[in-house]
Amino acid sequence: MYTHRTLLSSNILRKFNAMISNFRHSSSSNITVKISPVVNEPSIRLIGIDRPSKRNCVNHSTSLQLFSAFQEIENDPLVRLAILYGEGGSAFCSGYDLGEVATENTSFSMNYNKDEPGPMGPSRMHLKKPLIAAIAGPCVAGGLELSLLADIRVGEQSSIYGVLCRRFGVPLLDGGTVRLPRLIGLSRALDLIITGRTVTAPEALQMGLINRLVGDGQCLTEAIQLAQDILRYPYECMNTDRMSAYFSMSHTTDDSLKHEYEHGIKLIERESIAGAKRFIEDKQGRGGKYDDIQ
Repeated sequence: MYTHRTLLSSNILRKFNAMISNFRHSSSSNITVKISPVVNEPSIRLIGIDRPSKRNCVNHSTSLQLFSAFQEIENDPLVRLAILYGEGGSAFCSGYDLGEVATENTSFSMNYNKDEPGPMGPSRMHLKKPLIAAIAGPCVAGGLELSLLADIRVGEQSSIYGVLCRRFGVPLLDGGTVRLPRLIGLSRALDLIITGRTVTAPEALQMGLINRLVGDGQCLTEAIQLAQDILRYPYECMNTDRMSAYFSMSHTTDDSLKHEYEHGIKLIERESIAGAKRFIEDKQGRGGKYDDIQ
């Protein structure tokens, strides 16, 4: 079942929180992940990877901070949607910091634990809230894997994509071989995984790797506008349908239909009746016009 499974055991959690506390109380140069609200939109949070001089590649410290940031947002009842982006506007994320790999200064566990951070941080999480990726510049290797966590990807005209780690013998460890085929199909995913080639933004749009193509410098603005548009409408219904779609990707048709119905039927009283009254009694949304929906 596709559920949110990011709670750590008490010992692991205490250890992890201690590490994050050390990061937060160290010098500002060690803080490489920013969390900030959108002005006048308290239910939207921005998560920024802040290593622009390194093309926002992720090192071990940054991966732990990303994991902590996503946990914070997942557990904050005021937040309904998050946007992941790269600070500086020239790179989303160029993958894992090969400087650490080259010096063997990595902290990867040899054993998989679904409750612990992956090499890129939050890659093992099943997010219970929608995520939009605002992509400028390189979105490659582990950065591509991070973008696949998002439900919707907004890419700029000059953004580029690819499993470029293939060129250096670095495997996909953060869901790339799992999420990419589900997103764009096995044939296209294998093309990228096997060749390690670069994909331009127009081709990424054509293959469904990104959902929106915008001008350079516009991805974050467009992502915020998209988030605002999404949150105009009943939230619980949207998010229940979202989670049902993910559930169906790894379950049988019969199980998925049952899951869809049993979770959706609970929303009739909470959201559907009020929505139907707005349509019938208040004449909102008639003729396919949605600007008047409150």
